[in-house]
Amino acid sequence: MRIPLAIAVSIASLMTACPVRAEIERTISIATEGASPPWDGTDANGKLYGYDIDVGLELCRRVKIKCAFVAQDWDGIIPALLVGKYDVIMSGMAITEKRKQSIAFSVPYAAGFNQFVVRKEIGLDAGDIKEKLNLSMVGTREKAIIERLRSTLRGKAIGVLRSSNSEAVLKDLFGDIVTLRSYDSLDNLKLDLAAGRVDGGLADYFTWRDFLETPDGSIAVFFGPELNGGLWGPGVGAGMRKEDAELLGKFNTAIEAATRDGTMKALSLKWFKMDISPTLAK
Repeated sequence: MRIPLAIAVSIASLMTACPVRAEIERTISIATEGASPPWDGTDANGKLYGYDIDVGLELCRRVKIKCAFVAQDWDGIIPALLVGKYDVIMSGMAITEKRKQSIAFSVPYAAGFNQFVVRKEIGLDAGDIKEKLNLSMVGTREKAIIERLRSTLRGKAIGVLRSSNSEAVLKDLFGDIVTLRSYDSLDNLKLDLAAGRVDGGLADYFTWRDFLETPDGSIAVFFGPELNGGLWGPGVGAGMRKEDAELLGKFNTAIEAATRDGTMKALSLKWFKMDISPTLAK
């Protein structure tokens, strides 16, 4: 049977359009811890919220793909990505050389910093909590700050999130003078801090800031300088499997566009009350 020319052309057009339609309707899954607001949290109804979620949805809109967020415990977040449980990690994850050995990272979509908090009742001198300490450039000044911190924290029990860069920094700089307590979630660290089972903790500044504004967090204060660089890397990025180079490239383009047009700044002001949008490469 011969097919009329007009019908044949229509069929060919549909076949040509299918790959484009499939790309537009593709759905990816994005993992986040859901326990570190304002980066990512979980509300009373079990819904995920936060900066990571808003940025992820914005990037998917720009890339023209659908995305769904899933919650994943922090200490298994990279292994689960590698076995295909989801496609992307967006969970306030710092870009580090160690992590880049197993996964690929997008360009940064945020620049944050870490800080200690301690219980008020132990009476430590907090020092200048607005001082900045970049561990990528450790000179005479930086060494003096670290020694001052070591002297003040000696003998204290300090909590930290397991498998985090904060844990690595704590072990490297203070592991021989503090009792290090590693936790499977920041929620459990906060509970122990409020109950007096640890003297302090090291984690993302913004996570602490929100906690200190709660009744449980009122027992603690910031301690020491703002910490960044070193093992924390150049910023926060989206993690993907190395073979997903096409998706990575699209995310990079979307992040740079959203940074350039001010969307990243607006989202960071919404969630952090300050601009932590990344600096674009010149």
